[in-house]
Amino acid sequence: MKIAHLADLHLGFRAYHRITPQGVNVREADVAAAFREAIGRTVALRPELILVAGDVFHTVRPSNAAIAEAFRQFSSLLAQLPGVPVVVIAGNHDSPRSADTGNILTLFREIPGMHVVTEEAQPVYLEEIDTSVFCLPHTALMREHLPALEPNPAVGTNILLMHGTVGGSAAEGKLRYVSEFGGVSVEDTEIGPERWDYVALGHYHIVTDLAPNMWYAGGIERTSTNIWMEADGPKGFLLYDTEHQSADFHVLDTRHVIDLPRLSARGSSVEEIDAGIRTAAEAIPGGLDGKIVRLVITDIPRHAVRDLNHRRVREWKAEAMHFHLDLRPPEVMRVVGYGAPMRRQTLGEQVEGYLRKHWNLTSTAIRRERLIELGREYLEATGEEG
Repeated sequence: MKIAHLADLHLGFRAYHRITPQGVNVREADVAAAFREAIGRTVALRPELILVAGDVFHTVRPSNAAIAEAFRQFSSLLAQLPGVPVVVIAGNHDSPRSADTGNILTLFREIPGMHVVTEEAQPVYLEEIDTSVFCLPHTALMREHLPALEPNPAVGTNILLMHGTVGGSAAEGKLRYVSEFGGVSVEDTEIGPERWDYVALGHYHIVTDLAPNMWYAGGIERTSTNIWMEADGPKGFLLYDTEHQSADFHVLDTRHVIDLPRLSARGSSVEEIDAGIRTAAEAIPGGLDGKIVRLVITDIPRHAVRDLNHRRVREWKAEAMHFHLDLRPPEVMRVVGYGAPMRRQTLGEQVEGYLRKHWNLTSTAIRRERLIELGREYLEATGEEG
């Protein structure tokens, strides 16, 4: 069976306050264009099953335009692939905290052939292809007790569809960073990928295999809290073949995101810093036009920031879709003892010192080194976003 696996669409995502001639946020239009391309490519591939592993929308209350676009595209998909079922689960971005609010994804149940699971863990049996899809939306993972994840021995194909963070040795070796906060962790031993024909995952925004038959499809565009961590990798969706246990990643045409090599201003004059910025900007293949670019400069004192050629920086910002000049001051020095200079600990070092030396483990299930690593990732993501 050939399965199209999409995830983390984040329709309605907005950023940077740039508007298209039609009055739409440019990044929202980028995401919508990537989704339309994904739908067209999926139709051309003629899969027998389509899975969407959560976060269809970026917010629990998306705009009317985002809802209408999603409804049109899913309707078109099913019209062009009659008889091919589509199974969608809700991610953390789709799931309101209050059950009274209701989930916008239930609207798509009105499209014949679409199966939408938003709250509870449940299997969806697809009689036409003799397949059971065990659905684990975000809200189901938030329950006090995780339901038993058991395939149905009476059907031909068993699939697990989940939106969350996979924990365990395989995931720790492959998941580079926390791309999106708010996900619930499930150990790989609880999933047991060897028991399923395919495990389709959502929440982590970089395409990643955790087992030959267990994949994160990644996002269709760069909509993470910290997009710079995924600047280099392609975005797209997967086509998985259960017969051959093989996955093909189909790359979508997305806007260029470039995180330039960092520069240090330590010991440099303002003229030298300006020259370094100019060299970095002018080295981008094809120029800045339409691209999202960041340049981090460390150890730059306040007076140098004031004296930079800001007129030229404004020109680069106008040329690019978004040009972020991230200027970071030198680390503060303090004096202790008898006038001996000592570098003040960074927040990350303080957190690591506390967790390593002063914090007592509250559960045997907590791995101290992994907790410290996660702390570093959270602080890095917070610093980059700030």
